[in-house]
Amino acid sequence: MLTYKAMYKFLDDGVHGQVLDFPGAITSGETLEEARRLLASALTEMAETNLLIGEPLPQPDPTLTDPEADLEEPIHLSLTAASHVSIVPQNIGP
Repeated sequence: MLTYKAMYKFLDDGVHGQVLDFPGAITSGETLEEARRLLASALTEMAETNLLIGEPLPQPDPTLTDPEADLEEPIHLSLTAASHVSIVPQNIGP
């Protein structure tokens, strides 16, 4: 499990969420709960995309901070690997 740092900024029309040490993991929601849920999903999707294209995951940096954040907290990333094999029938015969 990797632990990154999430930040949230409360705006007039909702909550902006961003993972400070994982570029591109950004979202917004109407409430803090929604922003947290959407940010977790964005982080998972970004991490899976990095791995699919052969890019490494950014290293967590617990020292990062955003002076404009209203709330900063850890966000945990846990990925599991799976394998799948398909056997395509081959035409054997004359």
